[in-house]
Amino acid sequence: MKLLRFGPAGGEKPGVELENGLRLDVSAFTSDFDEAFFAEDGIKGLKKWLETHREDCPPVDSGERLGAPIARPSKLICVGLNYAQHAKESGMELPKEPVLFFKATSAICGPFDDVIIPKNSVKTDWEVELAVVIGKKAAYVEEADAVSHIAGYLVHNDISERAFQLERSGQWVKGKSADTFAPLGPYLVTSDEIPDSGNLPLWLTLNGEMMQNSSTADLVFKVPFLVSYISQFMTLLPGDVISTGTPFGVGMGLNPQRYLRPGDAMELCVEGLGVARQRVVAY
Repeated sequence: MKLLRFGPAGGEKPGVELENGLRLDVSAFTSDFDEAFFAEDGIKGLKKWLETHREDCPPVDSGERLGAPIARPSKLICVGLNYAQHAKESGMELPKEPVLFFKATSAICGPFDDVIIPKNSVKTDWEVELAVVIGKKAAYVEEADAVSHIAGYLVHNDISERAFQLERSGQWVKGKSADTFAPLGPYLVTSDEIPDSGNLPLWLTLNGEMMQNSSTADLVFKVPFLVSYISQFMTLLPGDVISTGTPFGVGMGLNPQRYLRPGDAMELCVEGLGVARQRVVAY
């Protein structure tokens, strides 16, 4: 099942997209796809509810804006240097354990919203990533049980300001958290539709030129391990997002380096999770 949220920023409603592409408003079942929805096994309940209420759901116009598929989660956790070739192009050693950092949840925006280059930015970069949405509370989870804690998957463009991230001292979060730096979606695709998160092609184009083209088969640390590993250090709550890292082909790794400019257009995809598009604008 594909979950989506539609409507103006800050006023999104929950919806689903059916196999035939029809989008339905499911706000009669739940007010939002938030922590409470996932904690109450909302995906299972929604599937059952739709069996008898599908015809009663208002259709969603295809022209409606799509927001992030989940309401603002308690945490947006990212994994750095999780593709070997990306670590190499970044000039960094392959980590012995996952490199973790946070993005401010205020950076989350819709999959087709504009990406805003922040004030004083000189090196705003792109990063297509597979992101995981937690479906039930996870603390000290064993790797073998990790998948049962996953609600689904979505596309994340981990927009990064490299000068803020790497040249301004301190932690990476400074270069990761500007407004619009976390476009999510278009959908949350439930985990039953993605049986193998370890073999998904993913790509990103800039102005029609292929920049990133890889597969999650190249992940250094796979999704079940990441869920288990992170849960050893913090409790993962329903609706939390883990972004699993980006492959090679970011602007920082090019020679010469290349960064986003107003007017640029990005298109990105993780197979099975839909295509997102963002236009770049100045602050």
